[in-house]
Amino acid sequence: MPEGHYFDQAPAAPSRRRTVRLDLPDLSVELSTDRGVFAADAVDAGTRVLLLTAPPPPPEGHLLDLGCGYGPVAVTLAHRAPGATVWAVDVNQRALALCAENAAALGLGNVRVATPDEVPDDVSFAAVWSNPPVRIGKPALHELLLRWLPRLAPGGEAWLVVQRHLGADSLQRWLEAQGFPTRRAASRLGYRVLQVAART
Repeated sequence: MPEGHYFDQAPAAPSRRRTVRLDLPDLSVELSTDRGVFAADAVDAGTRVLLLTAPPPPPEGHLLDLGCGYGPVAVTLAHRAPGATVWAVDVNQRALALCAENAAALGLGNVRVATPDEVPDDVSFAAVWSNPPVRIGKPALHELLLRWLPRLAPGGEAWLVVQRHLGADSLQRWLEAQGFPTRRAASRLGYRVLQVAART
């Protein structure tokens, strides 16, 4: 049976749950994962780079974890900004269920797990964090980013982590061409962290 992809809505891989650790200077937790979701065997190195290098999230407002998987970014944002609402968005139903379970187990009531179409159109985001699914291909990735980045509130920022050899620098140039001022905020372990400002 084909394993499928972590960006499938309904993963084909049979369930085999496990736990992984997320260790950060301000947070150390165990998270439930499963086959068929992104980085099921360990918290992804790029996700760790993002969480270690991006600045603290805004303390209130709506925050977006785009492509939340089982929730390492969402639970970190919710922990760091208890007064904010964290939208954990993914197309993968197994990942969404795990993210909701992990947030509940940690007592993080400010996480809202949702498919893309379940996020109300009138919600704008003070900030966006994402380890975007670059393996869906450039056209689909560009479509994804053009759906969500315009929803940054005035003065809002997105923080994206992308492997250098998977096109981080070309993505930066493309974002700038779309009218989003973008700079490389960090470079570590072969990953780029891009700071993307809202369109003015």
